[in-house]
Amino acid sequence: MYTLKYRLILTLFLFTAFFAADVSAVSSNVGTSSFPFLKINISARAVAMGGAFTGLADDESALYYNPAGIASFEQKRYILGYHNYFYDMQNGFVGIIKPAGNSNVYGLYIGYLNYGTFTETEENTGNVLGDFSGGDLVFAFSFAHKKSHQLSFGGTAKFIYEKIQDYSATGAAVDLGIKYISDRGKFGAGLTIQNLGAQLSALGEEKDKLPTAIRGGVSYKPKGLFMTLVSDVVLPFDNDPYIALGTDYHKFKPLFLRLGWNSFGSNYRTAESEDSWAGLSFGAGFEFRNMQLSYSFSPEADLGESHRITITGEL
Repeated sequence: MYTLKYRLILTLFLFTAFFAADVSAVSSNVGTSSFPFLKINISARAVAMGGAFTGLADDESALYYNPAGIASFEQKRYILGYHNYFYDMQNGFVGIIKPAGNSNVYGLYIGYLNYGTFTETEENTGNVLGDFSGGDLVFAFSFAHKKSHQLSFGGTAKFIYEKIQDYSATGAAVDLGIKYISDRGKFGAGLTIQNLGAQLSALGEEKDKLPTAIRGGVSYKPKGLFMTLVSDVVLPFDNDPYIALGTDYHKFKPLFLRLGWNSFGSNYRTAESEDSWAGLSFGAGFEFRNMQLSYSFSPEADLGESHRITITGEL
């Protein structure tokens, strides 16, 4: 008779096989979704591990990767994140998690992307008219319920806002997640569907679909080794499926060393690029009292380099 662990693994496999079966149909939708900033991974810790965090989801960034993960918290928690993105763009994330009773946990977070400043010119003459800017915001409320020590469920409701010069757009979406951990915490698995919703108003005349994606992941802590191994399969509805792999090495605790790889990195290279580092990421974390400071670095070929700093801890 199958245990719950193997049932969940089988479910993850079936989801992966079903949505990866028609890659051509997915690829035809590249660049067609609205609010693409929702696809930017958050948290220096998770990104340093390649963005493979759905099955682990054991810190505050579970708010983004798998809301079921926040069900394990028994005290108030916070997360502050800053991301130095490409071409002077900046990305950030602020969240709070609050337990309510023995089985329920709530969370709130705000994420943003600032596009920076652009020069506005006249279409026919090229005369400079001034500057303009743009950005995105997401406001989210999460709820998670711990059904048992091993199994938890979670969901997030999002309101999305985008503005470019005098134009704006809005949207609403939900994330749904499930997480399983073994009795001794050595094995974990998770499944999340992200950005399931609709665009309420558009920048132009036509509304686009949201960047919906399904994430399935597992984590494993090998006996006798000071590390956690993680892997994710991500199935975007507007792009090709990709995989993420990573590790969190904690032998030198309170210092943590992290390394990861994400196959989506190949999209950052042009046809002539010889950059073989795209998709690789690494970083470190340091624990002090009830706080952890994490950093990650991701070389992303022709787009440049990406740096993240995250602070997490108890309130």
